[in-house]
Amino acid sequence: MKKLLPLLLLLGGVALAQDAKPELNAGDTAWMLASAALVLLMTPGLAFFYGGLTRAQSVLNTMMMSVVSIGLVGIVWMVAGYTLAFGEGGNALIGGLSHLGLEGLKDQLSGTIPSYVFAAFQAMFAIIALALVSGAVIERMRFGAFILFGGLWSLLIYSPLAHWVWSADGWLFKLGALDFAGGTVIHIAAGISALVAAMVLGSRIGFPRTAHVPHNVPFVLLGAGLLWFGWMGFNAGSALSAGQTAGLAFITTLVAPAAAMLTWLGWESSRSGKPTAVGAATGLVVGLVAITPACAFVSPWASVIVGALGATASFWAVQYKHAMRADDSLDVFACHGVAGIVGAILTGALAWTTGQGKPVGEQVLIQLVGVAASVVWTGLGSLILLRLVSLFTPLRVPASQEIAGIDISAHSEQGYSENETGLGAPVFLGGD
Repeated sequence: MKKLLPLLLLLGGVALAQDAKPELNAGDTAWMLASAALVLLMTPGLAFFYGGLTRAQSVLNTMMMSVVSIGLVGIVWMVAGYTLAFGEGGNALIGGLSHLGLEGLKDQLSGTIPSYVFAAFQAMFAIIALALVSGAVIERMRFGAFILFGGLWSLLIYSPLAHWVWSADGWLFKLGALDFAGGTVIHIAAGISALVAAMVLGSRIGFPRTAHVPHNVPFVLLGAGLLWFGWMGFNAGSALSAGQTAGLAFITTLVAPAAAMLTWLGWESSRSGKPTAVGAATGLVVGLVAITPACAFVSPWASVIVGALGATASFWAVQYKHAMRADDSLDVFACHGVAGIVGAILTGALAWTTGQGKPVGEQVLIQLVGVAASVVWTGLGSLILLRLVSLFTPLRVPASQEIAGIDISAHSEQGYSENETGLGAPVFLGGD
């Protein structure tokens, strides 16, 4: 695992010289086991967040897209995803095949933790990346088509991008791109892929005249809270050790979302006169997205700037979402893609606050290259995969199922008793 050491030294602050023999550290291992569990909890949290935002008639299908990502990507990552991202013997574009089925990791260390733990932690990232994409296609994409697309996306889009950014062999890593916990690899990738998927599938019936209002705002708040809780492991766990770097990532993951929430509520109040619970939840999630690439590269005061600017950019992206001519159902692009891009660029602009990175102008340019590479790779790749999947199965459910809600037709279940299924029914905004 020697090729992982430069990555561990850069991202984790592991106190190891490259030529020193790594030793197992029980404290680091315990922290990483806990962090992996925290990140796993984020995906059920996302299910509640997304589920609350949709109609009652499709709440189970919406939540199932997140839940099934755990099973689907968990297997894909074990079989081949991990080795394509971090396998030894690879090149600048893709990892080697030395760890197919996680072979060769027994009794091995990644820094000061077992390689199995590192592989498990990274699996949680791959899982939630796919789950995020689902928010753009809810209420109209066939469940089977999503599973087929998701498996291919995780293996052929996500894993190579993770290799570029986080593997010591990756070309963006060698270029000096900074992405501590996944702003480029996860959020920009998910946001761009979601936008492409929304365009390919087409708009929901009646969009934009028909407003599909959130049916359960308490679910949204619960989901946001679980996401924030799990995100502490997401960001601070990316230090791969229990030390000063993890501490910095932890505090910035507290401060930036707090600033983003207040910023979002401020914009919301100035525009509509009322701060909303959905706005508070959305703002804090956007702040988490924006700080992810920067969390251990910027100071706490700089993280306030990251959160505030990330929330501002995403808020206005949501306001003008119709200009994209794409029905991104839950604003995955506006909240994850846009905030991820802002966070990635600000990482380069503000890394000097902790004495890290290259000179500001050079580092920002490198960050822009990383953003552009992620946008092109995930956008074109997702388009190709969706077209490929459509050759084997229709991407979209029949119109009658879409209008009635997908829960019964896709799962033979419904989230609520029959007298409650009217919750969250479409609201027509005018015309006939």
